[in-house]
Amino acid sequence: QVQLVESGGGSVQAGGSLRLSCASSGGPYARYCMAWFRQAPGKVREGVAAIYRLGDLNATYYADSAKGRFTISQDGATNTLYLQMDSLKPEDSATYYCARAPGYLHDRMLSASDYTEWGQGTQVTVSS
Repeated sequence: QVQLVESGGGSVQAGGSLRLSCASSGGPYARYCMAWFRQAPGKVREGVAAIYRLGDLNATYYADSAKGRFTISQDGATNTLYLQMDSLKPEDSATYYCARAPGYLHDRMLSASDYTEWGQGTQVTVSS
């Protein structure tokens, strides 16, 4: 069974940057969608960014709130998923989760219900 472990969260002032990491203890990222979701207290879990890479297909998706500020990437050699977050805003404060889904989800890459494996989350707090 794959275990996903997030790290890199913390507290930062608005305008700052953080890089989240998600290490996978088993199984390669090939043929899986990998994504970052976040959930703030009292709010539903929302997709932030997703990536799928296989052969010539290299697909990334971003929520509108993340476009231009966040970058998702993965290192196949180390089975590590990253989320580089720049120009952070207080509304980005949330627990961030790494997730994995089998296959290519097409237009559902930010759909939480399609992801079958989840990490425990890492907290991000952005102060104004």
